[in-house]
Formats: sequence, structure tokens, C-alpha cells
Amino acid sequence: MTSDRTAHIERTTSESSVDLTLNLDGTGTSKIDTSVPFFDHMLTAFAKHSLVDLAVKSTGDTSIDIHHTVEDTGIVLGTAIAQALGDKAGISRFGDALVPLDDALAQAVIDISGRPYFVHSGEPAGFEHHLIGGHFTGSMVRHVFEAITLNAGLTVHLTVLAGRDPHHIAEAEFKAFARAFRQAVSLDPRVKGIPSTKGAL
Repeated sequence: MTSDRTAHIERTTSESSVDLTLNLDGTGTSKIDTSVPFFDHMLTAFAKHSLVDLAVKSTGDTSIDIHHTVEDTGIVLGTAIAQALGDKAGISRFGDALVPLDDALAQAVIDISGRPYFVHSGEPAGFEHHLIGGHFTGSMVRHVFEAITLNAGLTVHLTVLAGRDPHHIAEAEFKAFARAFRQAVSLDPRVKGIPSTKGAL
């Protein structure tokens, strides 16, 4: 089991440029600048409630749409998670969190399984079309978590159980994911080696 569960990744395409540093054993500090203010807010909440240290600098063709920059940042974050986890020895592996935010209630269940699978449900009709903060479409919430899940090798079930305000719904989803993630990546001193009967994750 490696004691240094960190990653630094730089990724540049014709659509975006992302520089990201992650420490799974942090204290929740963050420095986020994705050029998309609401996404900055969500990633800051993710770091705070998962207790990871996260630094992100992203730029891209936001004059066209925020889609590329946001999704590509999710891809890099997922890749960094996989890299920082290493062989996954000693981790708790599973996490489950139920998080309210005023009118909204979201649940996230995570298995660091090595098998990417994302199940997402419960967002109210029309949420995907709503502009949160005037620039971040509700549909991007799913895109971000798909990108993280697929590139980190996670199984994630993310469910919105209640909610009226789009900002609250999105934030409850990010915070629920963060809390479940915090449990799943935590090191359990009782776990010896890889927490799988297969011997690998």
C-alpha cells in the first residue's frame, strides 16, 4: 500500500486545458478555477466534504459552451482519483451518504470496484434544461459524474430523493457524492491488502 495517495495530471486538447492536483489524504482545502463559477462552487464543496485537497486550473472554449471544459475537468478528476488510489490496498472500498440541502435530498452510494458503472435518477423534469447561475445547465451534473465514474473505475448510484430548487439539487448531489467518496477511499486499519475476494480491484 502506498503512503502517498496523490496525483498531478495535465491534459490539453483543442477544446480545453486542465491542470489538476489531488491528495486523497488531505484536509479539504481547495484552489479551484475552472472558468465556470458554479462548477468552481461544486468542486470546492466536493473537496471540503470529502476531505481531499484539490487544485484545479481549467480553461477552454467557454465562449461556445461550458460543456467541454466541465466534462474534461471531470475526466481528469476521475483519472487522478484512479492514479491516487494506486493498488487500492487497505481502503474501506464502500461509501454511502444521504445529504439534505434545504428542500433537496440526495443519496450517493459508491463502490471502488474497478468496474465503471453509473446509475443516476430522481432529478425533476426540466432540471437538465435549467441554467444554474445563468451558465451551468442542469444536464452537466450527470455529465460530470459520468466522466468521474468512468475514468476512476467506480460504481456509483446517485439518487435525488427530493428537491425543488436546481441549485440545491445539484449541490446536494455533489455533497452526497463527496461524503460517500470520503468513506470509500478512507484507509481501514483492519483491512489487510485488497478488499476483494478476487484479490484485485
